Amino acid sequence: MTFRNKVQELLEVVLAEREHLFLIDLSINEANKISVVLDGDFGVNLQDCIDVSRAIENNLDREELNFSLEVASAGVSSPLKLVRQFKKNIGRTIKVKTTASEEVEAKLTSADDEKITLEWQAREPKKIGKGKETVEKKLELPYENIKEAIVIISF
Repeated sequence: MTFRNKVQELLEVVLAEREHLFLIDLSINEANKISVVLDGDFGVNLQDCIDVSRAIENNLDREELNFSLEVASAGVSSPLKLVRQFKKNIGRTIKVKTTASEEVEAKLTSADDEKITLEWQAREPKKIGKGKETVEKKLELPYENIKEAIVIISF
């Protein structure tokens, strides 16, 4: 079993015990620096990171192979990658870059296994007469058409 497979297996065990957490990214570089990025249905707290770190570190032997370990939560400005992340952020405003190079900033109103639905208001020229009017916009966007999506934090 390779070092990466061993780490992956340990991660799967600890995450199975904590169903609210899920893996965003696992990387191991040439110097055996293990970097784990987690997210959770209700966020990730410090204790979650400590528990995952201990579960991995306590089951690897530094005498066999020296390594360093970093366990962190996905940052607030990290792009959404998984369907589970989109579902978790329903009701929030997100900025989406599509594969067609369009950018949309809108409220995420739904997310299923195939697509997301965005809704927003836009000012457009009136169909009759001068001036502009506010119109409701809605876009259903399949995941394969999303290049990047980031949650917009407003204060």
